[in-house]
Order: sequence, then C-alpha cells, then structure tokens
Amino acid sequence: MSAKFDPRNPIIQLCMKGMALEESGNLDDAMDVFLKAWDQTSDDYERFIVAYHLGIRQKSVDDKLKWMEKSLGFALKINDENVRSAYPTLYLQIAKCYEELNDTENARKNFELSHSYQGKPTDTGPFYHGTKADLQVGDLLTAGKESNYEKDLKMNHIYFAANINGAGLAAALAKGKGKERVYVVEPTGEFENDPNVTDKKFPGNLTRSYRSQEPLKVLGEITDWEKLTHSERQEWEEKLAKNKGKIIN
Repeated sequence: MSAKFDPRNPIIQLCMKGMALEESGNLDDAMDVFLKAWDQTSDDYERFIVAYHLGIRQKSVDDKLKWMEKSLGFALKINDENVRSAYPTLYLQIAKCYEELNDTENARKNFELSHSYQGKPTDTGPFYHGTKADLQVGDLLTAGKESNYEKDLKMNHIYFAANINGAGLAAALAKGKGKERVYVVEPTGEFENDPNVTDKKFPGNLTRSYRSQEPLKVLGEITDWEKLTHSERQEWEEKLAKNKGKIIN
C-alpha cells in the first residue's frame, strides 16, 4: 500500500494555499480556493481531504454536518492506513454537529465511534527514517538527540514515518553536512502518532508520522526516494525559520 499524502499534489497545495490565505485574514479568498480544490478533485482521497476543509469552515451547522459526513464517507470507502487516523476527528466533528442540533442519539453514537477509533496506531509500515548519518544494518537509533528544528532541545523520542518522502524531507532538513539518507527501520517497542503534525493542518495523521521512546532498528537503506529541489528546500527552511510554534516533546 502506498502512502497517498504528497505535498506536491495540486489539491493538497490548493488546501495549503487556502489555509495561508485564511491565516492572513483573507477568508473569502480562502473559501474560494477550497471550493476550487473541490471542483478539481479526481479521487476519493482528495475528496475526503477537501470536504473536511470545507466542513470546518462552514458557518451553518447543517452545512458543516453535510461536508463532514461527505468527508467521512470518502474516508470509509478508502479504509486503509492512509485515512484511518482521521476517523476519530471526523466522528467527533459529526458528533458535535448533532449535539448542536439537539439530536442526542446521533451525537452519542458518533462520540462513541470517535472514541472507539482512538488509541495506538495500527500501521504496520514499512517505516522509514531520514538522516544525514551513515548507518549500518542492525544499528539502533535512540531518542535523546538534539532537535533539527529547535536549538538546544533534546528530543525525548525518535521519529519515523511510513511515508518515504516524509522521511526524505527529514533527511534534507537534518543537521550535519553528510549525504541525505533514508533508512528502512523497525520499531522495537510501542509508538504513537506524532502530535506535532496530527490534527494540525489536516485531519488525523495523514503523513503517517510516528515517534517512539524505544529504539528503531535499521533494516537497510533506500535510494529511490524523491529528493527536494533547491527551491523546495529553501521554501521549507524559510517556513521553519518563521515557525513560532513549540515542539511537543
């Protein structure tokens, strides 16, 4: 199963543009961009994402419920690890809509469904870790290293992803002068959704980004991943420089 979340996807780029417009106060222009994205969707995955974004921006509870149920419907049709992490969020949004509409039975049912999908990730990988370190098969990657994104912060977890390009991005932004590398890794203990990306700009953990306090075992190296262009790298570095949010450690 391939990881579907790709920041180069034109629909995801439109959603990011809409969010940027919203953050700058251009609410009407932002909604126009989300509606444009909806008109240009070509598959259920894209429809699931855009319906969610349209839903959370509706002023009417009825309209919000309509879009959230659309989003959930597309997610349930896909029903794989690319979307399951969004189920708790979608059911919760739907439950709150029914609660506002004084429909206690449907509110209760959806609150229960939201709760039933919460818990530890069920993703079975394969998993990847991006770095500039030269590692060997069998090496163990452990927590306690300095953050790539916040000076003097020692990380309590080791991070990895089931999205190979996400690991590639981590390799590009990693500290050091070495070659960008992506390794196949195996968690040796429990792991959780990365709270720094989960339910932030998109519902759930669509990037399939995880972290663990237990070591990751290196199984091998991957070389056929899509590297950032020079302009893409500059864009990401500028975003990180402007980011004022604190890392959830």
